[in-house]
Amino acid sequence: MNLEDNLGDVLRKARMMAKVELADAARVAGLSESDYGQLEDTGKCARTPDLIKLGGLLGIDGKRAEKIGQGWLPTPPVLSAWREFRQITTEGDGMAVHAYLIWDEATREAALFDTGFDAAPIVALLDQHRLDLKHLFITHSHADHLAALQPLRDRYPNVRLHSNIKAAPPDQRNRPNDFVQVGSLRITNRDTPGHAEDGVTYVVGNFPDDAPNLAVVGDAIFAGSMGGAKDHGPLAKQKVREQILSLPPSTLICPGHGPLTTVGQEREHNPFYPG
Repeated sequence: MNLEDNLGDVLRKARMMAKVELADAARVAGLSESDYGQLEDTGKCARTPDLIKLGGLLGIDGKRAEKIGQGWLPTPPVLSAWREFRQITTEGDGMAVHAYLIWDEATREAALFDTGFDAAPIVALLDQHRLDLKHLFITHSHADHLAALQPLRDRYPNVRLHSNIKAAPPDQRNRPNDFVQVGSLRITNRDTPGHAEDGVTYVVGNFPDDAPNLAVVGDAIFAGSMGGAKDHGPLAKQKVREQILSLPPSTLICPGHGPLTTVGQEREHNPFYPG
């Protein structure tokens, strides 16, 4: 699976969050404005940009950005370590978005994280494994992440919702130090606003056979990038550092878009979080 963001996407997000004009970025990168615009639009440029200097201006690691441009990808995880975990990818509005399903092998209780665009593959998985959907966790309220919410609620009227959405009823809102048990699995929440005001990351632990924890992060962080946060860049970066990258290196990061990754790989390779 390709990265959600190519080099151009990374540079544009960084520039917008740093409030840097395109002309200034082009000058520091040693490019014409036209060439720099092409770089942001396509991830490629006829001339070689000075990404080290540009990274200093934009607040990202230039060497890591170079690696993104050279085709870096995270090492794919061996998903058989998490027997009760599935990624469900649906498409709509010109994009692909991931939802995630976990369950307890003994009780068959299940929890869903986001819905994506289409309920059908989720329903098919629940039926295939004879699961009882108990909980639906929303990472943030952007439309692509909850487009299939109503069809799922109609089919599973007793499912319990969890989110940081301010307009949600009090019994559906996450609270600090809350945890939810799904059979033997334990789910906690960590506030990760920035990309979205109501952004939240869910950490799932206590998998059989000592499989590492996983973190369902929405769009807070991607493999090699992060969700756009034009007006809240410092907050977004701070929360990712504090709430996600502070987790053990083996933690599986499950983003809303792009490939799965780990905390360890993002600490080492993500341009937005140097050193």
